[in-house]
Amino acid sequence: MSRALAPPKREAPWMAGIRAARANFIPALIVQGVMLALVLGYYFYPPTTRWLGHLGELKEAWGYGYSALASVIAGAFIPEIMRILVFQKRRIFRTNFANLLFTIPFWGCTGMGVDLFYRNQTEWFGTEITFSVVATKVLVDQFIFNPLWAAPSGAWCYDWKNSGYSFKNLGRFLTRKYYRDVIVPILFATWGIWIPIVTILYSLPPLLQIPLFALALAMWVILYTWISEARVGQHVES
Repeated sequence: MSRALAPPKREAPWMAGIRAARANFIPALIVQGVMLALVLGYYFYPPTTRWLGHLGELKEAWGYGYSALASVIAGAFIPEIMRILVFQKRRIFRTNFANLLFTIPFWGCTGMGVDLFYRNQTEWFGTEITFSVVATKVLVDQFIFNPLWAAPSGAWCYDWKNSGYSFKNLGRFLTRKYYRDVIVPILFATWGIWIPIVTILYSLPPLLQIPLFALALAMWVILYTWISEARVGQHVES
């Protein structure tokens, strides 16, 4: 008498996030190392102090405009330029413009939202760079702001774009299944990359946090785009 095959065991959602974090370990380590070097340079190397000071002055003068522009450059223009120059052999397609129509407003709003959140963190917990203050900001950032807003909103927007901007079935974004299957893996991947980075950011004066956030985002996007596009190319060739 034949036995029915048991259904495949469902993988825990966080395992996908852990695999993603492991796959991106080297590029994440590069970004984290550069950020740590900049922080050490700010405190111990005068030329770096002056350069970062100029960025802080620009941020103070431009306000939210700086946050929006820097995030758009890092999150929208850099990956699209890389895609054109490296992976499309300098050919420009209509999809590049379609991507920018989405990524420019998305990253502009994201940059201003992060700026507002960082300002609120300063009001809530102060500007002292002590272990307790930095640790509190990191915990609120990664375990309240990220799970409740940053990760879900990013997933919603990109999934909406990938569905052709369809308004059908948008209710699935608010289900427990969507959060478990989509958001939880994103969170685990993000924590492995960004907890060290935001710890570094909160170890700087408030005016330097957004400029360095944008710089970290730019470096991460460059590396992530290179890896993801290279993987796509490998799948196409195989």
